[in-house]
Amino acid sequence: MNLPAIHARMRHAATVARLPLARGRWSGPAGGVAGRGTGSSIDFQDQRPYVAGDDPRHINWTASARTGFHTMKLYHEEVSPRVDLVVDMSASMFIAPAKAERTWELAYFCVESGIRQGGHLRIIRLGRSAGEAPAEVPLAAVLAHDWPTAEPVTAAPQLLADHLPRVPWRPGSLRILVSDLLDPSPPDAASTHLAARGGRALVIAPAAREERDPDWPDAVEFEDCESAARRRQIVDEHVRSRYAAAYRRHFALWREAALRRGIGFARIDAEGEFLAALRGDPLASGVVETMGG
Repeated sequence: MNLPAIHARMRHAATVARLPLARGRWSGPAGGVAGRGTGSSIDFQDQRPYVAGDDPRHINWTASARTGFHTMKLYHEEVSPRVDLVVDMSASMFIAPAKAERTWELAYFCVESGIRQGGHLRIIRLGRSAGEAPAEVPLAAVLAHDWPTAEPVTAAPQLLADHLPRVPWRPGSLRILVSDLLDPSPPDAASTHLAARGGRALVIAPAAREERDPDWPDAVEFEDCESAARRRQIVDEHVRSRYAAAYRRHFALWREAALRRGIGFARIDAEGEFLAALRGDPLASGVVETMGG
């Protein structure tokens, strides 16, 4: 996969669409996005009575002349929002060329959008091996396209519901999970930690055509892409309809869990041009917005 070329395309995409960092109040180190408290920006917020020791440059002299009492102008705090980006690097994310490319596109789009909006980024690689802990990937390594390779799965893959609580989420951060969610964890359990500790969360799930509508022959040898376990299965109309119903139900449960917790949720087609795909569910759900939005 040509990561420098994908990164270059996503650098352009981030000039057309962006993560919804312009909305809301954030916490983080000093920066240029509206924070939750008061600070020294030029955006007037409120006023309060003068207290000895206050900076006289912020006295509202017009109001003081009118009332005879000194009052202080309060301005919105400006911060560099904390953005915690978690990229699922399990084998299913790379099982087909189109899906693998979409995974990398989403990762680099989120990175570039965060950088353009002054975000304070932390990037976490999420493996699925039983003993593999979520690992931070330095931003410099990501920009140099030096991602660590996946560890081989030697036991049953670890579930999202077990992995996500181990992610070092920062208080008040925007948490972004890029994952296909093809995992048996109950969505309620897997999503619990995404919006904890005052954070907001977005889930973006790449979806491949082969998963939505598989073209299976009548007899298939299935291989688990995570564990390499194999089994032979006779596929008839009953099996196909059960699979389709379970697939739809799984993602309906994810949407319901996300809605209950105030988590932005969107699925994005793996096929087709990236910005065109963003204009579907991601834009409609508010997971991304256009630069004029």
